[in-house]
Amino acid sequence: MEPTIVDGQGLIGVTFGRVRVGQIRTFEHPDRPGFWMVKRVSATDGGSMIVESDNRNIRTEDSHSFGPVDTTGSYRIVVRIPRRWM
Repeated sequence: MEPTIVDGQGLIGVTFGRVRVGQIRTFEHPDRPGFWMVKRVSATDGGSMIVESDNRNIRTEDSHSFGPVDTTGSYRIVVRIPRRWM
């Protein structure tokens, strides 16, 4: 998700509210339980979402490789904590 979120930066997420296009959300990888990802929502139908990385210059896993993601259990990132505070 660089440059929006950098390696080692802390995040705070919430579960309330609707999923909306443009939000940054974290969710479990659909094919790798226990592996959490952070991506931007590019489309949603309410029950699922299409997610993409902000960094298009490198190859990453997103909905292009694993398809739509269930919105249940995802968290909306509401605070990005600067690395210097970590």
